[in-house]
Amino acid sequence: MKNVLLVNKQLEIQYLSPTHFGKVHDKRVVDETPYPLPQGSLLLQDLGFLAFTLERVTIQMPPKKPRGGQLTALEKAANRALGCRRVAIEHVNSSIKRCRILKDVCRLLRHGVRDLVMEICCALHNFRLRLDPWLPIP
Repeated sequence: MKNVLLVNKQLEIQYLSPTHFGKVHDKRVVDETPYPLPQGSLLLQDLGFLAFTLERVTIQMPPKKPRGGQLTALEKAANRALGCRRVAIEHVNSSIKRCRILKDVCRLLRHGVRDLVMEICCALHNFRLRLDPWLPIP
């Protein structure tokens, strides 16, 4: 099962894509998902979405190491800065997965139930943030 999340600077989940089953590449999931980003937004994305672009949205990705080469000191510093921000997003993922129903085998086979479970877990994450806010992404 695979979902795509959009998280803001305060680490609140703003958007949850529909659940995709089976072995699906991240890029294909993103291409099938309409993104509700306003123009002038900044999107921090992973290398799994390499060819994905949006009009009037600034996209930041870590630079890829060239084949047989090394990254420059400036590129390494940029990777470290993006890495710190990506760690915070991974904390959001782990906060969602605190609900064990997402980690364990889900035998709820009725159509739409797994999407509903994911929505509830994301809502619980946002509710926990309202009670005890985390530090925003730098």
